Amino acid sequence: MATMSRSELAASLSRLPKVDQVLAEPSLAESGWRRLVCKRLVTDALAELRARVREGERVEIPDAVGLAARVRSELDGWARPRPRPVLNATGVLLHTNLGRAPLSAAARQAMVDAAGTCDLEVVLHDGSRGSRFTAIGPLLRAVMQVEDAHVVNNNAAALLLACTVLGPPGGVVLSVGQMVEIGDGFRVATMAAAGGCRVVSVGSTNRTHPRDYEAALLGEAPGFEGMKASAILWAHQSNFAQSGFVREVGLPKLAELARAHGVPLIADLGSGSLGPGLPEREPTIVEYVEQGADLVLCSGDKLMGGPQAGIIAGRRELVHRCRRHPMARALRPDKTALAALYATFAAHAREGRPALPLHQRVAAELGSLRTRAEALASALGWSVDEVVVPSTATIGGGSLPGDTMPSVALRVVGGKASRTARCLRLGEPAVMGRIEDDAVLLDLRTVDPADDAQLLAALRALGELG
Repeated sequence: MATMSRSELAASLSRLPKVDQVLAEPSLAESGWRRLVCKRLVTDALAELRARVREGERVEIPDAVGLAARVRSELDGWARPRPRPVLNATGVLLHTNLGRAPLSAAARQAMVDAAGTCDLEVVLHDGSRGSRFTAIGPLLRAVMQVEDAHVVNNNAAALLLACTVLGPPGGVVLSVGQMVEIGDGFRVATMAAAGGCRVVSVGSTNRTHPRDYEAALLGEAPGFEGMKASAILWAHQSNFAQSGFVREVGLPKLAELARAHGVPLIADLGSGSLGPGLPEREPTIVEYVEQGADLVLCSGDKLMGGPQAGIIAGRRELVHRCRRHPMARALRPDKTALAALYATFAAHAREGRPALPLHQRVAAELGSLRTRAEALASALGWSVDEVVVPSTATIGGGSLPGDTMPSVALRVVGGKASRTARCLRLGEPAVMGRIEDDAVLLDLRTVDPADDAQLLAALRALGELG
């Protein structure tokens, strides 16, 4: 990149339009957006251009009309509600970047109904003030078969609250082999300690023994001598698996140690499995309680199939302590999340497979997926034999690591795969697939059958682009 002379730099900067000139352009002055909002975007755009020029970049300097049009385009984008809907054709059922579990129709309607004024914290019978957890409490307890349960805004919050309340003064003891890192670089041990709770790490990456926990409970853990741990934390390895020369202490043994030393056992299940309709090997909340966990922590938007939420379930006295801690107010869910969670648990309370999108898509038969794929291909005039291909889907969302299930996909060929994928993402509706072997695959196991018409429209629009 050629360096601009001082005179060229000054000339480029002098051509930048004035803020008031840009704001006076009809595209902004008559846009209906507040002047101070328009001004902020204009000044930000000018600051960006000014910085690029000063760095020596040869930038095309827009006039007032051009810059106003650029700002108006950004404002028009703001007029569209966000996040925007996306068709998930990635083959990952619980795709964290796409919002994890799709909510049931009942949960969505419950959120709409609660979005206005609602009986969130009032007892309609006598008009007295109530708790936002009064209605959902009995349902949670019955479905999870626990003494009590409390809801916060996600599982990280559940972990933070439980450790903050039950960890002092000696901290929680956690195996090094369970120091899981979840999305965006957050780690279980860091979240446990975020409220001031000490984390006593024991064991090694691949092997931890009962004696390691015993030492921490006696105040003899290497590096942590002199203070006895006040709780045991067990973290399910929800997003990875270990094999080979490994050993972890099971929950029943940890429960035995916890009882012997009079401390609570906190089990972070993460996935929120309630059992029916999903792979059998994933532990459930009930199983963790039966194995001796005093508190079980889990997410609402993973295998539970509901909204983002964190659940603390188990012994009544411990749940009550968490509920009454000042931090609980800062971590409480809003009315729409509670409404969706209520509808989700109501689905789990009924006989048979829950009427939830996640469970229905896991249960979808290959034959039905192939029929849908062939119908889409035929409607597009594509060769069924060439574009309907076997695929492999997965649960995702930090649940059931390594577990896959057979699926069926449409193989979109023609043109560069990265360009095709981008066109689908930016289309209407937006479609997210995955790239394999220089082609875009659209896995139908993760697409709601009710959205096949939209997927067809997106693929037709893709064809019109050439």
